Amino acid sequence: MPIYHKLGNFPQKRHTIFQTKEGKHHYEQLFGTEGFSGHSSLLYHLHRPTQVKDVIKSYSVQPKIAIEKNIKSLLLKGFEVKPTTDFLESRKTMLVNSDCAIGLAAPTESLTNYFYKNADADELIFVHKGKGKLRTFMGNISFEYGDYLIIPRGMIYQIEFESKDNRLFFVESFAPFYTPKRYKSSSGQLLEHSPFCERDLKLPTEIETFDQKGDFIVKIKKEGMIHELVYATHPFDVVGWDGYNFPYGFSIHNFEPITGRVHQPPPVHQTFETSTFVVCSFVPRLYDYHPLSIPAPYNHSNIDSDEVLYYVDGDFMSRNNIEQGHITLHPKGIPHGPAPGAMERSIGQKETQELAVMVDTFKPLKVTEDAMQIDDGKYYKSWVE
Repeated sequence: MPIYHKLGNFPQKRHTIFQTKEGKHHYEQLFGTEGFSGHSSLLYHLHRPTQVKDVIKSYSVQPKIAIEKNIKSLLLKGFEVKPTTDFLESRKTMLVNSDCAIGLAAPTESLTNYFYKNADADELIFVHKGKGKLRTFMGNISFEYGDYLIIPRGMIYQIEFESKDNRLFFVESFAPFYTPKRYKSSSGQLLEHSPFCERDLKLPTEIETFDQKGDFIVKIKKEGMIHELVYATHPFDVVGWDGYNFPYGFSIHNFEPITGRVHQPPPVHQTFETSTFVVCSFVPRLYDYHPLSIPAPYNHSNIDSDEVLYYVDGDFMSRNNIEQGHITLHPKGIPHGPAPGAMERSIGQKETQELAVMVDTFKPLKVTEDAMQIDDGKYYKSWVE
């Protein structure tokens, strides 16, 4: 995260003695990325964060691939993913490559009976349905419909939902998430032309500190496996921290669209980036205002990237028969564009109320068996008149 934040108590000078009122030492932990060259924070624990009592079991959660090399455009009916009680079991990976995994989840219960850590990937969770609180050892973030939650790799967290009707779209990234470079100054501040700014971000608050010993289950994802470990102390024993590496939220409703006289290209919708893919937000906006403009996107060739669109709300004007929760995949190698009739319908329209999340990956995506279970089977033919 390109801004400095702090919570709780910590010493004025890093790597120095920091004691409790009773004279006991706090234990410092560097929570960093990309070795020692990326963003980091310094955390201060009541107990050593290294105390593992046991490894109970390990098991594979590697997605099963149905199509290794795909050329078909696909439409996945996301709301057909069945709700599942357990948070981790509810997560179904749909599309995957060596850089990321894209999936859906419909958990009906909160994650409160164990803790979770993704040791391989930063997580982006988009909240389509649901409301609640993300609880982490660096503080809590309340979330609701339309929120992105960015959870750095290595973050120990739980998640609480206020109801059983929850729908999540997630992306696991093996490279860190950043705000786009072109929006920022050389020192990292979001500039005036950026479609959002730092005050739009939901930063962690309400740090919870538990001074407890016992048996605490932490499920760690690493290399396609879940390892169940028993920690000797409560993972949320941090009394304070400061730095640049922490979870945060951002509402898609706070993304301010960039418009023009003629149709603007997808990069104007960019919200996050990694070194291997980008994430864009399509939000309600005024259409182009040239007197002869065509608001619908022009046909374009996917030569360098696979394009994934997750449809959230509204009427997505460039497609036909799209519903909430649908995912479309437009693979590299073949052009795509508006559905038949969509271009003509768009002429003369003044605005759109569409809401969608787009992920463009630079490497081709493999299609999983879970994805094929909700594939409509005919979307790739939808441009035939």
